[in-house]
Amino acid sequence: MKTYTLPAFGRDVSSIVLGMMRIAKMEDSEIDALVRGALDHGVNVLDHADIYGGERHRCEARFGEAVALSAGEREQIAIQSKVGIRKGYFDFSASHIVSTVDESLAALRTDYLDVLLLHRPDTLVEPEEVAAAFDALHAAGKVRHFGVSNHTPGQIELLKTAVRQPLIFNQVQLSLAHAPMFAQGVAANMAGLEQSVSRDNGLLEYSRINAMTLQAWSPFQAGFFDGVFVGDRERFPALNTVLDELAGTHGVTPSGIAVAWIIRHPANIQVVLGTTKASRVAEAAAGSDVELSREEWYRLFTAAGHTLP
Repeated sequence: MKTYTLPAFGRDVSSIVLGMMRIAKMEDSEIDALVRGALDHGVNVLDHADIYGGERHRCEARFGEAVALSAGEREQIAIQSKVGIRKGYFDFSASHIVSTVDESLAALRTDYLDVLLLHRPDTLVEPEEVAAAFDALHAAGKVRHFGVSNHTPGQIELLKTAVRQPLIFNQVQLSLAHAPMFAQGVAANMAGLEQSVSRDNGLLEYSRINAMTLQAWSPFQAGFFDGVFVGDRERFPALNTVLDELAGTHGVTPSGIAVAWIIRHPANIQVVLGTTKASRVAEAAAGSDVELSREEWYRLFTAAGHTLP
């Protein structure tokens, strides 16, 4: 398992993050086996959100019920959760952030979160409210580190006008077939080309400049929950041909190559898996160790339909 050293975080983190959004209907033994299997493969970051599971804190509660971590095991892993999405609106008020974290801690059966992310931007955000919540949670030892999800550089800078803690993570949608973050920069300044339109205001470069770790969610999705591209030869024939070829070359699965493509980028991006199968975690872990050449990386890029001027 490839790992990244994050000085601001105080520990090395795995390049693979295990997302827990689909565990609500699993048996306790299945959840425990999934988590411990991931830990055995070197995963040390687990991703939650208060909204996962169809009702508030459902997946967090299922995790807390199913996985009994010893004190030593708890210190070896990072548990992160997210806050801010409510039914029909977003809410970054101090009271909602603080109360939701308390509820998450109770559901997860832990005393602290290693990371709290703001879950999608709230256009009504008042940075002073967020700062008050973060200060209270940090001082109480309930949250050790903070970040955001799906935020642009400008939105992050706005938060930083009041928030004192470093914002060290940003979780964003990214995959081979959904890569405007990479593709726009490659084709910058080309009039009339859809790929040249900036959709995140230079987030990739901003993150590298500010040592902010990106976490890629939906790493196998073609779009916004538009279906998986791996194995879809009807929509992505050229891409799957290259995936299969490189999988054979490197001794991993095509899904492993899709993971390797994200991790190959020098921005040190983490890949968030939403799987409930230990075998998928093993495939991703193997892919994390593959070092694609520049030629291989760009072959995949163009096979996915992105323009290389």
